[in-house]
Amino acid sequence: MNTHPLSIEALLVLDAIEHRGSFAAAAEQLNKVPSALSYIVQKLEEQLKVTIFVRQGRRSVLTPAGKHLLIEGRKVLAALNVLSEQTKTIANGWEPKIRIACDSIIDIKPVLTCIQRFLSEHENIEIDLQEEVMNGTWEALIEDKVDLVIGAPAPVPLNKGIRAIKMAVFDSVLVVSKAHQLSKQLAKKLPKDKVLIDPNKLSKYRSVVVHDSAKNEIPWSVNVIDGSQHFYVSTVSQKIEAIIAGIGIGYLPVFIAQKYIASGQLTEIPLTENKVTQELFMAWKITNKGKGLSKLKDILLQT
Repeated sequence: MNTHPLSIEALLVLDAIEHRGSFAAAAEQLNKVPSALSYIVQKLEEQLKVTIFVRQGRRSVLTPAGKHLLIEGRKVLAALNVLSEQTKTIANGWEPKIRIACDSIIDIKPVLTCIQRFLSEHENIEIDLQEEVMNGTWEALIEDKVDLVIGAPAPVPLNKGIRAIKMAVFDSVLVVSKAHQLSKQLAKKLPKDKVLIDPNKLSKYRSVVVHDSAKNEIPWSVNVIDGSQHFYVSTVSQKIEAIIAGIGIGYLPVFIAQKYIASGQLTEIPLTENKVTQELFMAWKITNKGKGLSKLKDILLQT
């Protein structure tokens, strides 16, 4: 069986020669004799049928073909280094990759701050972050597509081997754009009359709804106005922009809606019934004992 001319040793030799500028200096770095390096490079050139180095005075300089070989070769060396470190990581109980699904409803900034803190301590662990909506967030965990979900809505699925911790509770308000006809009607009545509106009387107005991202589980719908025409979007950020554009009315968490109400872009629709309360959870599979996941959970729970 023929061995491939490109070996890890050959790539390390090319890297050292290019870095140090000569075979002699590279040999000193690699603790080898210069003739051993010359033999490796000569053998590589013969088998690849290319010239890798040319002499320029006392320096050995890469040819264009040699430069390409070294640039791509360094990627291989870097990948091998990562593989080696990840193997050691796994052997010590640390997983090489953590997959996270964040529900569209949450503020992603504090989550990213926690992830940055985690990665600064564990740089060999990769993070795969994706966005899901409502039951799609739970589905990703149940089907083992992710290791951790953040901001998943109540209720927590039963008998799925899931451990869940409540991370937030928020109220929702129904809002409308200043340009919307309903907003103009409210402006005529408020603030003098403080008229409260029955949400059942709003079915004639189009409502903006975020699609549940579940593909196999039964999709959920929360804070939907019965009987109204719907304008569907994929994320909460799209929902906000659609409401501001006057496409329809819709429920938003108070913590999100506040700044748009304060800026005058949106108006709260005063309702006869109390605000809808929603619980959000962070959750993972009980069987997942990875040290990386455990550490990341601790950081997230400290915020």
